[in-house]
Amino acid sequence: MSDYILEMNDISKDFFGVYALKHVSFKVKKGEIHALCGENGAGKSTLMKILSGIYRHGDYSGTVMIRGKECKFSGVRDAEAAGIAIIYQELNLVSEMDIAENIYLNAWPTKFGVIDSSSMYYHASELCKELNIQAPLATKVKNVGVGVQQMVEIAKVLAKKVDILVLDEPTASLTEEEVDILFAFLNALRDKGVTCIYISHKLNEMFRISDRISVLRDGELIGTYPTDEVDEDFIIKQMVGREITERFPYREREIGGTVFKVTDYNVFDASGKQILYDINFELKRGEIVGIAGLMGAGRTELALSLFGAYGDKIIGDVCVYGEKAKISKPLDAIKKNIAMVTEDRKAQGLILTQSVSNNIVMASLDKLTRLGVIDSNKQHVCAAKHADQIRIKVPSLQSEVKSLSGGNQQKVVVAKWLMTEPKILFLDEPTRGIDVGAKYEIYTIMMDLAEQGYSILMISSDLPEVLGLSDRILVMHSGRISGELSRQEANPEEIMRYATGG
Repeated sequence: MSDYILEMNDISKDFFGVYALKHVSFKVKKGEIHALCGENGAGKSTLMKILSGIYRHGDYSGTVMIRGKECKFSGVRDAEAAGIAIIYQELNLVSEMDIAENIYLNAWPTKFGVIDSSSMYYHASELCKELNIQAPLATKVKNVGVGVQQMVEIAKVLAKKVDILVLDEPTASLTEEEVDILFAFLNALRDKGVTCIYISHKLNEMFRISDRISVLRDGELIGTYPTDEVDEDFIIKQMVGREITERFPYREREIGGTVFKVTDYNVFDASGKQILYDINFELKRGEIVGIAGLMGAGRTELALSLFGAYGDKIIGDVCVYGEKAKISKPLDAIKKNIAMVTEDRKAQGLILTQSVSNNIVMASLDKLTRLGVIDSNKQHVCAAKHADQIRIKVPSLQSEVKSLSGGNQQKVVVAKWLMTEPKILFLDEPTRGIDVGAKYEIYTIMMDLAEQGYSILMISSDLPEVLGLSDRILVMHSGRISGELSRQEANPEEIMRYATGG
């Protein structure tokens, strides 16, 4: 009997003559954690959509074998019946339902034809204990953070009988502590014989959790390697087809005077609960200041409140270029030449069904209108200029944003805010969910902007990113700045010490 629980043999899939997969043969052993990596557009999602039945048998060429038997899935339910479950990067939860209801969404336990609430809440409670989900089960999903929502999504899939579990960027919204919990759970599943396919742009996580790594590039399988026989540089070279000698671009650092200063800053939410306590920091011209900390530390709330998009009551002073500024809504911030790239680009930064051109200009319509009418020629010129400035790869400016890769979507958000002509830029998780090549391009854009005199406040959960880009690092814990480190002083251990309240 074969050692492989999954064999996808000679898989090819094209879209209108353009191949997304070309003769890919991908094999996974029973009870292993198998990492699948590649740049955006490499074919990872297409391959997994074939496995999950989204692309039905006949929509592709090649064979899918589970436990040595060919499977011809006609839909997702066929794949689920074969023991295949996928946790997608995009959450699929019902915001108005509570945690337990979401875990058993469309699979609610019944008794005499009626939902058995007692059974549902009991089993949901057991799953939440294993995943350390501490929010009450009766809490509506809309009232918990993205990290908890991600864990609920994982619990929802694990509530079913699973033999092959595919995880697509499962830690994008998780804290380090939550990642540890997830990895411990995945290791326990492996010990029980469950097979995991792990997709992530975070190479350090893949090396930490996987037994083997497969690399896709331009729709082809480049190779499969035992994790303990290769290193990150080797995998990056296989992914991009070339060596990236430096993970972070070099820049000439010319730090100027203070352009943004926050003094004794306190923020309260709509319920009156205090979220931020006595925040004090400054941002200088041409400087990149990184904000590190665990989820729930208040990093995003700080940036959003300074941008006028969060906080019911705010006490403290904000000075922009030496003058006190009252910023109670985003338009106030934009008028002060402040821009913000939000954490969730799809929900808060883009209109996915609109064109690239429309998205780039949406925050600057006042520059394009006359007597209430948009000058379409001027729009095209401005959109093209900013698309070229940060090298957005797109067939046409009229292409819908949803058709772009994650990296190019992120560039569209940056271009949108650069068109407002800011001098101060807040970036919240600027490279979340994009591949290593696209990350380097975003880093290059940030470095170029800093060299041009832009001042950047960057929030990131990626410690190497914080260390590689920042001139100074502010560390937050429980709504406070618990430490400030210079570029020379900073290291992962010191950051984590402050992030955990040490």
